[in-house]
Amino acid sequence: MVLPDGVRPATVRHEEGSIVSIGEEPADDDLGDLVVLPGLVDSHVHVNEPGRTEWEGFASATRAAAAGGTTTIVDMPLNSIPPTVDVDALRLKREAAEGAISVDVAFWGGIIPGSEGEVEGLVSAGVCGFKVFLTDSGVPECPAMDLDDLEGLRLDVPLLVHAEADHLIRPPEGGSYPDYLRSRPVEAETIAIEGLAMLDSPVHVLHVSSGPGADAVAAGGLSGETCPHYLTFTDADVTGPEFKCAPPIRSVEHREALWQALSSGALQMVVSDHSPAPPGLKRGDFSTAWGGIASVQLRLQATWTGAVERGIGVEDLAEWLALAPARLAGIDERKGSIEIGKDADFVVFEPDDRFVVSGPDLHHRHPLTPYEGRRLRGRIRETRLRGEVVFDGDNVTVGRGRMLARK
Repeated sequence: MVLPDGVRPATVRHEEGSIVSIGEEPADDDLGDLVVLPGLVDSHVHVNEPGRTEWEGFASATRAAAAGGTTTIVDMPLNSIPPTVDVDALRLKREAAEGAISVDVAFWGGIIPGSEGEVEGLVSAGVCGFKVFLTDSGVPECPAMDLDDLEGLRLDVPLLVHAEADHLIRPPEGGSYPDYLRSRPVEAETIAIEGLAMLDSPVHVLHVSSGPGADAVAAGGLSGETCPHYLTFTDADVTGPEFKCAPPIRSVEHREALWQALSSGALQMVVSDHSPAPPGLKRGDFSTAWGGIASVQLRLQATWTGAVERGIGVEDLAEWLALAPARLAGIDERKGSIEIGKDADFVVFEPDDRFVVSGPDLHHRHPLTPYEGRRLRGRIRETRLRGEVVFDGDNVTVGRGRMLARK
């Protein structure tokens, strides 16, 4: 078991969904030499329901999460319609999720120009924090905020920022991937992050894609995340629009710098930024295709594959993929680690097994993935939510999830 004090043999007992003891006595259910991790927490998932359920919905997104070892997701305020920028929109989210979710779900709020007055009500309603864009979000109902507007905010919950300086982003001059890379330079990320250090709210930088970006997060005393696609792929791997995301996947030097940033603590977590779209929106070239990668089911194996190559152990994965995201969302009282009093959420993991990714085998609504045909390390044998099996290695049990609020 991966416990806060290290990796060791252990027996966990739970009652009514909560862990009541951790010892070494014989277990009723002996899992042998498999690894038991805390249930993973993914704090960056775009479910898109209501409004764009044909892109992804609570039922399919949480099935994929359960099959990927994630027992809690935190839903982003877009690309649903309406975005979660007021209490009524949050109510619609919760109504859409009711009875459909296979894992627990919490919610981020959003702030757009003119919605600042809704912040207090959303905090009272239990959102985990607020997301903002400094550049075009890609959907018209969620416009960007100016850095000057954010200086007036005084939040006690995290302010999550898509940090790319708008004045440095331009339309691609052509449809190739090098054209797209040049349209969103590293400098756009670093300059935006440097500006965030001046804010009075607790700032968390989303999907950091570059070494200088990670350095700017650390220099500004901010928290930050990266994603499996930035840790796995480089620009040399990109073959089509299924790889398109914003910020873009960059060179091998940036990939290795992100691994170093995680190891040093400059970045604290690895989250999916699961942002699916129908295959029709991913067709075309890099100037027109939708930017987003569907990967909530593959986060553990993709990260573990790269971690093994660099001598990184499962205890770091437990921090990056479970506890740190739970702490960011303010749900670490119950989630993120195997400790007495917390929810009995577990991933039963076979770390040395390997498999080849096939899109039709995934539980996401749409099978298109840049991981298609890629050989990944690790297999999830079970996912348990409050002690109950919600994924048995083949099938997902629907309806066991609950909706959470930040304490």
